[in-house]
Amino acid sequence: MSKQIQEAYIVATTRTPVGKAPRGMMRHVRPDDMLAHVLKGALAQVPELDVNLINDVVVGCAFPEAEQGLNMARIGALLAGLPETVGGITINRYCSSGINAVQIAADRIRTGEADVVIAAGAESMSLVPMMGNKVSLNPAIFAKDENYAIAYGMGLTAEKVAQQWKISREDQDAFAVESHRRAIAAIQSGAFASEITPLDVSYRTPDLASGEVLVQNKVLDTDEGPRLDTTLEGLAKLKTVFDAKGSVTAGNSSQMSDGAGAVVLVSEKVLKQFNLTPLARYVSFAVKGVPPAIMGIGPKVAIPAALANAGIAQSDLKWIELNEAFAAQALAVIRDLELDPAVINPNGGAIALGHPLGATGAIRTATLVHGMRRRGETGYGMVTMCIGTGMGAAGILEIL
Repeated sequence: MSKQIQEAYIVATTRTPVGKAPRGMMRHVRPDDMLAHVLKGALAQVPELDVNLINDVVVGCAFPEAEQGLNMARIGALLAGLPETVGGITINRYCSSGINAVQIAADRIRTGEADVVIAAGAESMSLVPMMGNKVSLNPAIFAKDENYAIAYGMGLTAEKVAQQWKISREDQDAFAVESHRRAIAAIQSGAFASEITPLDVSYRTPDLASGEVLVQNKVLDTDEGPRLDTTLEGLAKLKTVFDAKGSVTAGNSSQMSDGAGAVVLVSEKVLKQFNLTPLARYVSFAVKGVPPAIMGIGPKVAIPAALANAGIAQSDLKWIELNEAFAAQALAVIRDLELDPAVINPNGGAIALGHPLGATGAIRTATLVHGMRRRGETGYGMVTMCIGTGMGAAGILEIL
């Protein structure tokens, strides 16, 4: 007997501050510890919720191995002190893993299979390198021209997008400067305070003179990436990284980062049972494929599909978290879809704030939900990103 589709509501969401990789403030923090931290932080926002009712923990991670292997979702749930009855599954769709975790959690609830599911994402790019510790591409990838680009570094795909969509170096650098400006303004105004659960870390360094190990304790509560001194003049001096005659630089690309985010979703039954305040309603999700050589354009096809699934117009979106993998691909998507720049990344994007791969979707969900509610706005918001190997994803929420 089929079950009636029910609503899924977000009742809590939080994130860590995002650190630079590989030598930033969270370089020694294990990703499963970051995950446990945000799981506890999110649940602390809803103390009245019975944790024994949690059906599952769905965690996104782009490179689930080494410190973030062994089904990190289950490990993180146990480290967070959740009941042993709570399951855990780690999922991977590269950069969209975090928003896919939200989608899977919501769909479990919407189909009536669960009433409480936590979606999350965690990634340490300091401890686990891009492509993982062992790269072994299938040789068949190189047999067909249309698949060959899967072997490209994503920077090369950004160069191809810049060339095909005629995105100038000057426009990319200007976009990057604005990302930093918005992020710095958000930090200085305290805009991120409600969405961040501060993280305690200890740094140990040897004192060669005394032979002792010095311990320094810090509370991390601010994103490490945004730079107050970012200027067009400074960015213009940077050399291109992927093509000697290209336009993509370290300054107009997303930063490698460490971080985690978590989202608690419940059914309407649980919402009423514990008198919880719904922050947002899950609305729709879509993923679409594009040629691997221009993977950055993925949101261009995912966004219209997610809007169609939601039954709303693009103009209904009041806040869009568009992951800035590269300024070139973000600008191409914005221009092709004629997105309103005013509603895109109001608090800055990944060029300034960082992109901890599989965690980004969950982190930016926290930014979207808290950001709109802080401004007293209700209505539709979206988290969207391009995905390695040629895909795009978009998830839509209704902020209540």
